[in-house]
Amino acid sequence: MMAPTARSAIYDIAPYVGGASAIEGRDQVIRLASNENPLGAGTAAVDAYRAAGDSLFRYPDGGATALRQAIAEVHGLPADQIVCGAGSDELIALLVRAYAGPGDEVLYSEHGFLMYPITARTQGAVPVQAPERNLRSDVDALLAAVTPRTRLLFLANPNNPTGSYLSRDELEALARELPDEVLLVIDAAYAEYVEAADYSDGNELVDRHPNVVVTRTFSKIYGLAALRLGWAYAAPEVIDILNRVRGPFNVSAAAQIAGEAAVRDREHVARSIAHNSRWRTWFTEQLARLNLRAEPSVANFVIVRFADAAGAAEHLKQNGILVRQMAAYGLPDHLRITIGTEDDMRAVIDALSNYEQ
Repeated sequence: MMAPTARSAIYDIAPYVGGASAIEGRDQVIRLASNENPLGAGTAAVDAYRAAGDSLFRYPDGGATALRQAIAEVHGLPADQIVCGAGSDELIALLVRAYAGPGDEVLYSEHGFLMYPITARTQGAVPVQAPERNLRSDVDALLAAVTPRTRLLFLANPNNPTGSYLSRDELEALARELPDEVLLVIDAAYAEYVEAADYSDGNELVDRHPNVVVTRTFSKIYGLAALRLGWAYAAPEVIDILNRVRGPFNVSAAAQIAGEAAVRDREHVARSIAHNSRWRTWFTEQLARLNLRAEPSVANFVIVRFADAAGAAEHLKQNGILVRQMAAYGLPDHLRITIGTEDDMRAVIDALSNYEQ
């Protein structure tokens, strides 16, 4: 007997593979492959999560009302234009499901997040890459790649894995010139880490352009990756569509409770930003002393070029350090390294000091 076959397009999908988390034979591993917050979740979020244990038999609030209100208050947004999801990955998938189908095109930048083309293929849509310039998304190239079949344009800002970003003016130009029928999805998963004065998370664009959506996550700065929690801000018409296609209880009660505490814990956010800024600067300076180049990054990671990236990754692994190889992103000569604790970053530099390229 044989199992039923799926749609033919599904077999063309290479499954997403997350960063490694374990090394056989080692109890202690330095995990710098998944851009997690090295400070973990804040005390307020952890306490709220523990308290949620008494109500696990209850269904969650299907509208995530308290969480959306907390997000709205912190970010100065209307709560009725926010929808929550099981990570921003779910929201990305829902947007593709709602707006693209067989034969449609989903546009993204050359070294953009792998889930964009993967999700497009699940719906039978065609993923289309626009070339980047110096590892930065190129507004002109993105606009030139738009065709009558384009339905969505995904832009990670800052971009994962390059760590680069488009300025407020560049985002505005992209939104202004993009056809109204194309949905611009700004994936701002790392927005909290950016300290550049000309950066925008894109929220203000939503108010002027009803075809703009901004997605955010609790997996990075808030340290809640295990709970799978994200949110989107969009025009009422888009929020209505997302609420029609999402599951009725798509965000667990524990995630909602911990997320509400996390988003209000501005002290933890500030501490995480300061830690990242300090050790990203230190790390890039130390790499330069080893004649290694880290590309400019505003996020909580850097990509570093090596003559033999696979060999460098294996050397780090032998020293108990896990980083992310970038061949799947079209960057076979680079490794992506998360900014970890002070001890983590010193361990990476010590290991690379003993590595001969």
